Amino acid sequence: MADNKRRRTRVASKITALPDDIKDQLDVMLLDTANTYDETAIWLKSLGYEISKSAVGRYAIRANQAAQRIAETIEQTTKLAEAAEKYPNLDFTKASRMVLMDGLLKRVSTAEEDYNEMPLDKAGRLIASLSRVGVYEQKTLRDYKTKTEMAFEALEADLMKAIKADPVLSRELHAVLSKARDMIINDG
Repeated sequence: MADNKRRRTRVASKITALPDDIKDQLDVMLLDTANTYDETAIWLKSLGYEISKSAVGRYAIRANQAAQRIAETIEQTTKLAEAAEKYPNLDFTKASRMVLMDGLLKRVSTAEEDYNEMPLDKAGRLIASLSRVGVYEQKTLRDYKTKTEMAFEALEADLMKAIKADPVLSRELHAVLSKARDMIINDG
């Protein structure tokens, strides 16, 4: 069983301790793929900062991953905004959950070590929570469909009562239905 040590979530390195102006120059150098990590480490050493090329490489990887996450978030947000404009009746809570689920699934797909360290009772609680959300969503949808069906049945009963009580309305409805039937049969 894994020990309960607190895991660091932020990386502290010599590079994160650099002055902002030096770090900004470093970021610019790393954006230019013509610069090697070795050349970048030598440049830092010339400024008085003893940082290895592997440390520069690890920093570059973290920076690229962060930039990629930001780009993906912007892309997803843009898609949500476009969907909001195109489909004003869209359920955005569901869309937002799907975006969140996508991010979580990406995290899960690369988190094998994290799962190996997770206590079984916590994994069980997470599975149960996810199952409850799915069941709740299905129940809500069923309830909505049932209420909608009941409302339409009541509306249909009221309309049929009104139609049967009014001979003029009954003739007009018959004419509309006949016209619709003729259009469907003739177009078919």
